[in-house]
Amino acid sequence: MASMRDIKRRIKSVNSTQQITKAMNLVASSKLNKAKSRFNDNKPFFDATKRVIANVVKGSKGVSSPFMQTRNISGKTLIVVVAGDRGLCGGYNSNVCKAAMEIVEQKGNSIVITVGNKTREYFRHKNIDIAHSISDISEKPSYTDAFILGAKIIDMYQKGQVDEVYFVYTEFVTTLTSEPKSVKLLPLDPDDFVNNDEPRSETLTIYEPDEEAVLNYVIPKYINTIVYGGMVESAVCELSSRMTAMDSATENADEMMGQLNLVYNRARQGAITQEITEIVSGSNALE
Repeated sequence: MASMRDIKRRIKSVNSTQQITKAMNLVASSKLNKAKSRFNDNKPFFDATKRVIANVVKGSKGVSSPFMQTRNISGKTLIVVVAGDRGLCGGYNSNVCKAAMEIVEQKGNSIVITVGNKTREYFRHKNIDIAHSISDISEKPSYTDAFILGAKIIDMYQKGQVDEVYFVYTEFVTTLTSEPKSVKLLPLDPDDFVNNDEPRSETLTIYEPDEEAVLNYVIPKYINTIVYGGMVESAVCELSSRMTAMDSATENADEMMGQLNLVYNRARQGAITQEITEIVSGSNALE
């Protein structure tokens, strides 16, 4: 059985850990509210951009764009994976990496762009070719970060280095629940922008200089918006997962301290009882 000194040292250690988990919980909670606000602010622009593409596709016959054409030039698939820079957030990092790895195994000839230290470490360990890596932005991504990443994706696609692009991030469901999600960025499927349930607009729209030029201008912005939205939503999920994990760790520390205090009190009572027994035994021996 551990000595009273060891138990007391253990209680002090658990208490220190609990203070850290409480602080991390509060920090994650504060950052989570800001991340949710950025996520909600992005949605109107995303919807408007998608609506422009939908209007061009529906309002024009036979309109085409290099971003919408299936091809086989390099035979490679690019997978962009967004996860965290740090751990202590439950299964958030491992779940999204495993989802991306499934696409790698399915497509075969694949390269990845990693966002976050954890994704870089994961795919480096798996010996997957990493075309580009971004770190230290997972908790607070900016539109500039998304624009740079989007430009890299579009440049690789236009140069024929890859034929398909998938974007893997984490979708926010509730504070306690999030799920990995994959989206095919390129080539875009025109059918994804056509909702047959919507009534066809009778308004005549003229695109200058032409529909294809408008598509080629809007689609990169649409991709940047998807990337930014995915990065912000992943940040919400990461902070939410960290907050939940730290809350659980704090509760576990409470429970552990209760058990250790019980063991300490029993050991203390045992020591007192033994001391009294020795005193009584000594007193009887002197009589």
